[in-house]
Amino acid sequence: MPKQDRAIRTRRGIVEAAAGVFEERGFRATTIAEILARGQVTKGALYFHFASKEALARGLLEEQSPDGVPLLQRSIRLQEVVDAIALQAYRLRTDPVVRAAVRLSMDEAALGGSRGDAFVQWSGRLAVTLEAAAAQGELLPHVVPSASADVIVSAFAGVQSMSQAVSGYADLAERVEALARHLMPAIAVPPILASLDFDVDRIARATIEHARANEEEVVDVG
Repeated sequence: MPKQDRAIRTRRGIVEAAAGVFEERGFRATTIAEILARGQVTKGALYFHFASKEALARGLLEEQSPDGVPLLQRSIRLQEVVDAIALQAYRLRTDPVVRAAVRLSMDEAALGGSRGDAFVQWSGRLAVTLEAAAAQGELLPHVVPSASADVIVSAFAGVQSMSQAVSGYADLAERVEALARHLMPAIAVPPILASLDFDVDRIARATIEHARANEEEVVDVG
């Protein structure tokens, strides 16, 4: 196996091990020794990729980004907003690294002001999509894209937190669908609203299948 491939796999193994410990114990209580034991890696291997526990936590926070799986391109830009919410809900339910990243972003002991970076970045990306939706006449006249993006991200953070506390994310898909159905009428013009798909699981599966198909095409071409 090429050295670069080994390094990528080792780094991913460290991130996954750290995710498990961070999710279970939180930032303050987690130790490097626990991460080394969970990941079955040496201290040298960990510090080659991450200079400290704080750097490892920052690496995990980056995993929270919805950009991990590209969204399908939609003619209706508001559908892309719903898709982004649906995909993030799916990743929370299925990816322990994303779950750990979300816990860190809500953990006051973790990284101070850096915890908010993921929220700000996601809101910024949604604002861009909402601006494109406005340019296509999809939004009601009073809607301010940046403000609506902040509301969507804030509401999602609250819904996922409640779902985690109540059911360990088992009911997250239903809660996120309800969230989207409540938010979209406040910003979408009626014809667009009637065209939106709110099925969170179907959207996420289609997005992931599309991403995997694209990866396979790249491998075939290479």
